Amino acid sequence: MMTQATTLEEQARITADGMRELTDGFHLVIDALKLNGLTTIYGVPGIPITDLGRMAQAAGIRVLSFRHEQNAGYAAAIAGFLTKKPGVCLTVSAPGFLNGLTALAHATTNCFPMILISGSSEREVVDLQQGDYEELDQLAIAKPLCKAAFRVLHAADIGIGLARAIRAAVSGRPGGVYLDLPAKLFSQVMNAAAGKKSLVKVIDAAPAQIPSPAAIKRALNVLKSAKRPLIILGKGAAYAQADDAIRMLVEKSGIPFLPMSMAKGLLPDTHPQCAGAARSIVLKESDVVMLIGARLNWLLSHGKGKTWGEGRKKFIQIDIEPREMDSNVEIAAPVVGDIGSCVAALIEGMGGTWPAPPAAWTKAVTTKREENVAKMAPRLMNNNSPMDYHGALGVLRTIIKERPDAILVNEGANTLDLARGVIDMYKPRRRLDVGTWGVMGIGMGQAIAAAVETGKPVLAVEGDSAFGFCGMEVETICRYDLPVCVVVFNNGGIYRGTDVNPGGSDPATTVFVRGARYDKIIEAFGGVGVQAETPDELKRAVDVAMDSGKPTLINAVIDPAAGSESGRIGNLNPQSVLREK
Repeated sequence: MMTQATTLEEQARITADGMRELTDGFHLVIDALKLNGLTTIYGVPGIPITDLGRMAQAAGIRVLSFRHEQNAGYAAAIAGFLTKKPGVCLTVSAPGFLNGLTALAHATTNCFPMILISGSSEREVVDLQQGDYEELDQLAIAKPLCKAAFRVLHAADIGIGLARAIRAAVSGRPGGVYLDLPAKLFSQVMNAAAGKKSLVKVIDAAPAQIPSPAAIKRALNVLKSAKRPLIILGKGAAYAQADDAIRMLVEKSGIPFLPMSMAKGLLPDTHPQCAGAARSIVLKESDVVMLIGARLNWLLSHGKGKTWGEGRKKFIQIDIEPREMDSNVEIAAPVVGDIGSCVAALIEGMGGTWPAPPAAWTKAVTTKREENVAKMAPRLMNNNSPMDYHGALGVLRTIIKERPDAILVNEGANTLDLARGVIDMYKPRRRLDVGTWGVMGIGMGQAIAAAVETGKPVLAVEGDSAFGFCGMEVETICRYDLPVCVVVFNNGGIYRGTDVNPGGSDPATTVFVRGARYDKIIEAFGGVGVQAETPDELKRAVDVAMDSGKPTLINAVIDPAAGSESGRIGNLNPQSVLREK
């Protein structure tokens, strides 16, 4: 393969003996990516895309090679969320493609723009099922799990194929796109000038979608009628990067707001209107709820049931996808359009002044929030050994307060559930987690992409079970010398490390090796490993790691008895840890 590619590269870059300059599929893919500003690739090398990665690096594209395609895919997905450009994941055929498929579906479910590019076997062999190396009809498998899927068979169509993938990934509701590139495509040769003309620079890939004036007027009328209004901010609001407009809308309205986990920091969690620590009361007792980039799915108990109380509520929903409306409950005022345009139109429609919510409502929310914060404060200040979750998270809460620009990546069961309530965020798009699907194993991929795409220090807080899905990527973190501090909350098992097998000598299914030293893993690759057994030790270790910027893994020893079954996930996005008792 390398010999052929080298020969083609020589042909593509010289003009001699009257021959016209040639190019090939490898260079057309690279040129098409660069033309559209896609200059970072996350992937795993192998047949038939190894040379594509080599040539992309030579052409100035940053290619980050992972230890598993799924983690590379999670990196590409979150890169799309952070940049609003499609993150690119590159995999080999069949098994590599299948490994990346979970991340592709994850991107689609979470509305992250991502393109999974996979090499594949030739159509004529696949269609006759002749038993080619890694033979698989990848396009057919990908289609149900992504927003769009395309296959390119001719070098002259590479430019159009990538353009369609980009536009599909970012326009309307963003999502994952699959691009199938059979092995023979890379070695196809064509005239270089014609190849250059065949490339497409995508113009206005995600055009603004302006809401109708009638929809804006209807929404404002419903909002004005509210006695107990609430605004819910979802990760779609964070993705929109309409931060100033959203803040203006919230503050001008005076309405309490509840941020979903990846929307935390759009306005600081310490903002006087933030109702995160009074989640139960605002969901149950509100009468009008405005959803901005949030869906009434399982994370919000589908907009009904005990979580929402007994009174009938009116919903205002801002979403770019009209089919999202009425998906679970009736939406009294649907506002269809991109979030930036919709929020700007609402602000304009509010005029110079807007009636404040009834004082009784805002006071009730503030009182409950302050009560819950006061109740929780002592639990976050303990220095127990072994640590419990609250003591450990209390010091991480302080670290993020001291370093509000840092990116927090978070996953696990109890580690995720408790951290999203305890750790306050102060800036938008600084908290990254498992998202709508609740996928475990996103941690290292997201941490790597966050460091690469933002250049900011990253704190990844992992449950020991979640870390097991992606832990080998600490080698990737070390290889690229990224400023990532990983904290593994090690309680020796899934949910807790105290379960017993009543039927035999094997360990219980939820129990891991007792006394495991996860910090030793990163030391094998030249990183810094630290064992922390008290909150004070954890605070010192994380501070040193964040100050140094060195790849670090801290094994935070948590009481094996700490934790609860399923991380309380059975409660469908449980109340904040600061919820009413």
